[in-house]
Amino acid sequence: MLDIREIAPVHLLFICSRNKWRSRTAEELYRDFLGYVAKSAGTEPGSRQRVTEGLIGWADLIFVMETKHRDYLRDKFPEALAGKKVICLRIPDDFTFNDPDLIDLLKADLSPHLPIRD
Repeated sequence: MLDIREIAPVHLLFICSRNKWRSRTAEELYRDFLGYVAKSAGTEPGSRQRVTEGLIGWADLIFVMETKHRDYLRDKFPEALAGKKVICLRIPDDFTFNDPDLIDLLKADLSPHLPIRD
C-alpha cells in the first residue's frame, strides 16, 4: 500500500502584482494542506516577494490573478515557463489580505484545478 507521505508534494505558486493581498491569501489557503506546498510572489518591483526564475522552476502549477501577470511571466521568463502550466484566475485587485470575499472567490476559481479546504 502506498503511503501518501512517500508522494512528492505538488508545488503551487500564486502570483499577483505586489504579493500583499491576493497571492498571499491563496498561499495561506494551501498552507499545511497535505500533498501541496504553496508559495506566492508579485510581479512589481515593490513586491513583498518578487517572482524569480527560481520560483518558476520550483513550481509545478502557477496561478496568476490577472492576464497582465501571465503576460509578464511570458515576457520575463520564457525559458523557465517552458512546459509549465499557468492558470489565470481573473481575480481583480479589489481585496485586502484574507478578505472573506476574496477567500470565497479563490475557492470557487481554484476548485476546478485543486481540492479546496473548508
